[in-house]
Amino acid sequence: MSEPTADSLRQALAAIKDPASGRDIVAAGLVEGVQVKAGLVQVSLLTDRAHAQAMEPVRREAERVLAGQPGVQNATVVLTAHKAPPAPAATAADGKPKLLPDVKAIVAVASGKGGVGKSTVAVNLAVALARQGLKVGLLDADIYGPSLPRMLGLNRKPEVQGDRMIPLEAWGLKAMSIGFLVDADTPMIWRGPMVMGALEQMMGQVNWGPLDIMIVDMPPGTGDAQLTMAQRVALAGAVIVSTPQDIALIDARRGVKMFERTRVPVLGLVENMSYFCCPNCNHRAEIFGHGGARKEAEAMGSEFLGEIPLVLDIRQAGDAGTPIVAAAPDSAPAQAFAKVAARLWDKVGGGATAAGPRIVIS
Repeated sequence: MSEPTADSLRQALAAIKDPASGRDIVAAGLVEGVQVKAGLVQVSLLTDRAHAQAMEPVRREAERVLAGQPGVQNATVVLTAHKAPPAPAATAADGKPKLLPDVKAIVAVASGKGGVGKSTVAVNLAVALARQGLKVGLLDADIYGPSLPRMLGLNRKPEVQGDRMIPLEAWGLKAMSIGFLVDADTPMIWRGPMVMGALEQMMGQVNWGPLDIMIVDMPPGTGDAQLTMAQRVALAGAVIVSTPQDIALIDARRGVKMFERTRVPVLGLVENMSYFCCPNCNHRAEIFGHGGARKEAEAMGSEFLGEIPLVLDIRQAGDAGTPIVAAAPDSAPAQAFAKVAARLWDKVGGGATAAGPRIVIS
């Protein structure tokens, strides 16, 4: 069976009416993007944020129609809006308003490559900061591989009030992820502009409220998401996560240089999986080597923020939706995260001030 084309899918969608205009959704210009790959279909329907709830039946009908087309194995339809949020005082170099004006400090947790435990570090740092009494937000900027829903134990969709989504709350912090909006097994086959648009919506169209600090779990690498964050928010800095071995450190170096080129200060490096601690005898084994991130930080003139051991409890707690900092706050791994979190707040919290006025929704 041949794969459907974007044109054939648009023709199928033309059978669905736009309740506002009475025209079909294609003619009404609501079908913003159609992506097809290996039988997987992703469609974006453009809607005003204020009418998103009214468009939900249309979204479901579009998924039903697409799923019935020959060659379609899975179809996902999402609602998108590109109406700009209220403009704060601060603006980027391109003239666009800076997002998240009520967040005192925004910190990106990044890595040059995948598989180094970046999301685990980001989640546990956020929970540790919340346990220190701070108002904390956690944004999952990894559109293609969101992991926050599983790691926070959240599997419901956010509520919508007026023209904004309400972030979900767990473990004392507010969180938002594309994983809250789509099924866990739904692949995101978006191109760069759609990824950038989704990120801007999760920052500008979510009622985060005033926060002391927001931790942003970045996707691995140096692509569209990193550029969007550097351009659209006033980042207080970036934390680079790496494992000790040379190949990971090479990629971490690229991450550092990327932030430097976008004039985002690198707050320091964290060495994850620094050593393995046997759960039975507490024997320590340096499986991936040890101290590589510390040496790299010294060579680059950055601070070494700390090391996190490779411990079974960290993985089990994350899989169970209860980060180790919340599940066992007195444990050695949790204390390691807490120490890094405390130092991070020391670096960004002292002189941080809100970048603009508070946004009030009437």
